[in-house]
Amino acid sequence: MNTRRKTGEDDMSEIFGSKEMREPAPSEFIPKHRTAAETAYQIVKDETFPQTQPRLNLATFVTTYMDDYGTRLMNEAVGVNFIDETEYPRVAVMCGRCINMVANMWNTPEKGAWKTGAVGIGSSEACMLGGVAAWLRWRDRRKAEGKPYDKPNLVMSTAYQVVWEKFCQLWQIEMRTVPITLEHPTLDIEEAIRMCDENTICIVPIMGVTWTGMNDDVEGLNEALEAYNARTGYDVPIHIDAASGGFILPFLFPEKKWDFRLKWVYSISTSGHKYGLVYPGLGWVIWRDKKYLPADMSFSVNYLGASISQVGLNFSRPAAQILGQYYNFIHLGTEGYKEIHTNSMDIARYCHKAIGKMHCFENYSETLDNPLFIWKLKPEYEEKANWTLFDLQDKLMQSGWMVPAYTMPKNIEDMVVMRIVVRQGMSRDMADMLIQDIHNAVAELEKLKYPTPSRQSHIKQEKQKGKVYTH
Repeated sequence: MNTRRKTGEDDMSEIFGSKEMREPAPSEFIPKHRTAAETAYQIVKDETFPQTQPRLNLATFVTTYMDDYGTRLMNEAVGVNFIDETEYPRVAVMCGRCINMVANMWNTPEKGAWKTGAVGIGSSEACMLGGVAAWLRWRDRRKAEGKPYDKPNLVMSTAYQVVWEKFCQLWQIEMRTVPITLEHPTLDIEEAIRMCDENTICIVPIMGVTWTGMNDDVEGLNEALEAYNARTGYDVPIHIDAASGGFILPFLFPEKKWDFRLKWVYSISTSGHKYGLVYPGLGWVIWRDKKYLPADMSFSVNYLGASISQVGLNFSRPAAQILGQYYNFIHLGTEGYKEIHTNSMDIARYCHKAIGKMHCFENYSETLDNPLFIWKLKPEYEEKANWTLFDLQDKLMQSGWMVPAYTMPKNIEDMVVMRIVVRQGMSRDMADMLIQDIHNAVAELEKLKYPTPSRQSHIKQEKQKGKVYTH
């Protein structure tokens, strides 16, 4: 028997010499026989090898880096189910503490030791919970008044995240959308108010619009709703979808009134796994006061010998993310969050300025509300170019970057833009590399003598709309 201690290299040689490495990865049926753990690990690891490295993925909003202690803490809790409060009571306490901290971060007026909120698996569940609460409050009020409650509606801009479309579909709520236009790049408040009526469950402004990175004017909306509700006798509230901005505004713009300091803001949702700096998936929703969370949403369950109260669409959920959030709050503090988000904002502004100076691009907005922004080709340049931003996306992928190109929402869907999301883990040096790679990619694309397939497709679409090309 060979008792020589194996090195890591010897172990890898055994793995790559195994029969499993000669066979295709399982895709239809569970394999009949076991595979050594080391070999199974390597097969799965190799599947992800060609992908963009997470820190070079400037498309995603979610956290792609946590320090060693935060990562270790989450890994050690990967088998803990948050819903098992009897077995893991301290996790429930930590969750309550996180809810308190987020609520106070948003200037909650609620008194008492424990604030009213809930944890979600991402901001999508948090949005759903905020929407359901608004719907149930409206429904209960209509019932009490003896009025019909079969035609609820919700108002927000066309720059909504898909979760709101899901919410309206699943709960049969009419979705009334205010167009985003070049004249109104954020929620048009006057138009939003015009869309409201006695069946409106809430208006949903967005802090950190996914499409553009911009913030809706919640303070202006609150003033308009104050006048509207006083005039009509209605009670149309605000739910804020602050998936990105919820963790940016309190630290970088604490003087800005957008949160519970405003009268008609009844609930706010955010994503802990975005600028809350926790690995996915984690979301938070906070209500202004306990009275704004309908009793119908709180379920008491006899689970594993104990009665627990639960607010959420999901039941079992990982506890690791809650521990990660609580760790971040303790470790980073207000000071640490401010430093990290200041760096992200500074680097985003640096990229925004550098890209805006390039001869072929123009930025969508002059200033940044959050550490992300979009840009497009200058109209006069695009008219003569043989390439599109989709081609630039492909070129940057060859250098490892994921910088998405996409079309804008309805009413400005002909506009193609690119977006950069700057998060913790993006350094000034990486930004310089990105800008240089963009310069290099543009230089290569400008050498093309004929239009690329994506450019040909765009020209064809424009011609179908009656546009004349001399190109």
